[in-house]
Amino acid sequence: MRRLFPLPAGSAPAETEDREWSLEELADAYAYPTGCPGGWLRANMVSALDGAAHHQGRSQPLSSAADMRIFGVLRGLADAVVVGAQTVRQEGYRPARAREAFAARRAAAGQPPAPAIAVVSASLDLDFTAPLFTEPLVPTLVLTGEQAPADRVAEARAAGAEVLVAGSGAMVEPAAVVAALAARGFTRLLTEGGPRLLGQFAAAGALDELCLSLAPLMVSGDAARITSGPVLVEPERFRLASVVEEAGFLFTRYRRSDDRRN
Repeated sequence: MRRLFPLPAGSAPAETEDREWSLEELADAYAYPTGCPGGWLRANMVSALDGAAHHQGRSQPLSSAADMRIFGVLRGLADAVVVGAQTVRQEGYRPARAREAFAARRAAAGQPPAPAIAVVSASLDLDFTAPLFTEPLVPTLVLTGEQAPADRVAEARAAGAEVLVAGSGAMVEPAAVVAALAARGFTRLLTEGGPRLLGQFAAAGALDELCLSLAPLMVSGDAARITSGPVLVEPERFRLASVVEEAGFLFTRYRRSDDRRN
């Protein structure tokens, strides 16, 4: 892995050489900004060169060893991992696990041993007997609208999930998801999609940062992009924060251009 941007002024060759970064170096590189009491929402997505966000319905074929290391680091830094119900079903989500490599860092930040998984679902069409709900180290969160089916809300709570209201009607409101989690104490947020949920966050202006892994692969077909959903009235500009490369994969990080935080 080698850093392409930003390069320190007067950087020596050793600072840009292709080498394996330690988890500590990656954690420092991807640290959340300070001073975000209202929550900081970061997305982590992978895309092929032709814009495909998956191959035959799953993102794993587009990944790499380095991509999975960064995936693990981003989870290791987050309070909660926000994910859509369809992605939970399609990818077979399981509870996040505690990792010794991040134990001291999480303890110092006042975080539990592992991030909570926060599932966004209006209908609560979820399998509450799955390990995500029956075996989590940290209770799984479910974010839904205030008019969600009462029997499904009761079933979620009976399974041990914590249900948070993030919408005044039947639908979930993206900005309300961030606010509800921040009010619960989860301010360092990571969303792993899917494309529909990420598109909703983007359209609502709720996305602060995008970590995009660009895979040196062509997929073709009709695979979705990393976002799908409502069109933004005006395209929102993001600024490039960093780029590292390994084996042809580009690991980019973008932040909203109007960001004033460090």
